[in-house]
Amino acid sequence: MFGHEISGIVREVGAKWAAQFSVGQRVCIQPAFNIPGHELETMGYAWHSIGGETTHVYLPSIIMEMGCLLPYDGDAFFKCSLAEPISCIVSAFRTNYHHAFGSHVHEMGIEKGGTMLLMAGCGAMGLGCIDIACHSPEKRPRRLVVTDIDDARLARAARMFGIRPNTVRTSGLEGAGEPFTAHGEINGVDVYFVNTKGWDDPVAKLKALNSDEPVDASNPTSTGGGYDDIFLFAAVPALITQCSDLLAFGGCLNFFAGPTDQKLSAPFNFYNIHYMNHHVVANSGGDVKDMSDSVDWIGRGILHPEVMITHVGGLDSAFQATLDLPRVPGGKRLVYTHVKMPMTAIADFAEKGASDPFYAELDRLCSAHSGLWCKEAEDYLLAHAPKVAIGEPKAKIVERRIVL
Repeated sequence: MFGHEISGIVREVGAKWAAQFSVGQRVCIQPAFNIPGHELETMGYAWHSIGGETTHVYLPSIIMEMGCLLPYDGDAFFKCSLAEPISCIVSAFRTNYHHAFGSHVHEMGIEKGGTMLLMAGCGAMGLGCIDIACHSPEKRPRRLVVTDIDDARLARAARMFGIRPNTVRTSGLEGAGEPFTAHGEINGVDVYFVNTKGWDDPVAKLKALNSDEPVDASNPTSTGGGYDDIFLFAAVPALITQCSDLLAFGGCLNFFAGPTDQKLSAPFNFYNIHYMNHHVVANSGGDVKDMSDSVDWIGRGILHPEVMITHVGGLDSAFQATLDLPRVPGGKRLVYTHVKMPMTAIADFAEKGASDPFYAELDRLCSAHSGLWCKEAEDYLLAHAPKVAIGEPKAKIVERRIVL
C-alpha cells in the first residue's frame, strides 16, 4: 500500500499499547522501521497492508516496538505528514561530518557558521533544506547559495522565504559574471539564489560568489571560494564533478539525490580527497530521532514544511497523481484521505475559483499566506470537500510478525 509520509488520528488502541497511546491522539509514523535483517523494507513501499493512501489502517506491533509511532501536538495534519521528508534532510545535516587537520575525531553535522551550497536546490526537498539551513535549532551556515536553471523556480523559492528578486551585487562578492537572481538575509543567514544556466564556468563563478578574495581560476586545486558543505539534489554526472571541484578544504559533499541508474558514476577529484580532505556522504531516509525532532520542530513552528507543497487533492486522486509524478512538474502532492478532490495545483486555485466558490475560497486563504498551503485552507477543505464513503473492513487483517 502506497503512502509513507502520513499523519492521522488514533481511533482504537489495543490493550498492549493503552498506556502509551490514546483514542483521538494525533500521530505520525516513521516509515523506515530499521528492523534488523529487513532494513530496506519501508512502509508505503514494501508492506502490503500498511500505507497512507487509505481511510483507516491497522498498525502491526512492530511499528510501536521500533518506536516509530510518534505523537504530534501541532495545529495541522499536513505539517505532520511532511515530517518524514523533513527528517530525511535533518538526517542529511547530521550525516555530514568534518574534522580538524591531523585529527581522527569526526565532528558530525554541517560546519557551524560555514558556507553551504545547494546544487539544483529549488525542488521540494531543496526548499525544505533551505528552511532547515536557515531555521534549524542546531547548526546553521553563515552563507547559503542555492542554484537552479529555471528562473520561475528560483523566483518562487526566493519569494517563499521573503526575498525579492534583484540584480544588485553586494560589495566584496562581485565576480560571478552575471547578476544574481536574488539575495537577502534569512534568520541571520546570508542567502543567494542564482541561475547557473548558460554559465561557461559555473565552478569559477560559484567560487567567486563565495569568496571575499580573488579566486585563481587557472589553479584547479585552488580552495578560494570553496564550500564547507554541499548538498546535491540532482543525480547528474556533470554536477557531481562540479561539486567535487567546489569543496573547500575539509569540505563534505552530501549526495542527496536518489538515483535510478544503478551504474551512475562521474569523474571525481581523488587528488583533493587525499590532499584537501574532501569527503562524500549520503543517506536514504532518517531514523526515529531525526523524525521525532522534526515532528517537534514543526509542531513548535520552528520549521515551515508548507514550502514543499504544490498540489492538493483527495483520496480519489492519489492513484493517478502517483502515476503522473514523472511527467507533471511540481513539489509535494498533498492527499487528504477522507475527502474527494481532484489533484489540483495551488497555483490553479484562482482560475478554478472563477467558476467554483470552493476553489475561490482556497485561493483566498492561500494567497493570504504568500501562495502557500496553510492550516486555514486545510480546515476549510476538511469542512467543505465531499467526503469519501467509509465502510467496514472486508476481512480481518492478519498481522505480519517479525521476530527481533
